Amino acid sequence: MQSIKLTKRIGEDGILHLDIPLGIKDKEVEVMVIYHSIETTQTPSDLGYPPGFFEQTYGSCQDDPIVIDSEGDFEQREEIV
Repeated sequence: MQSIKLTKRIGEDGILHLDIPLGIKDKEVEVMVIYHSIETTQTPSDLGYPPGFFEQTYGSCQDDPIVIDSEGDFEQREEIV
């Protein structure tokens, strides 16, 4: 059994069309389709942010940029062949 995950758009006719090349010919297969609607219109408040969060915090690190310190020296390991 193999699993293939696709993201497709349902047409104006309300029908989902799937064309999946499997490399198998003249053989019966069992197919299971599970679908989940993707919501793309979530607002920041839908995601748990308070109103105006991004407007108030955008650019807040402009005068004090985040500096990433050195990660240090790492041990040298043998090359895997």
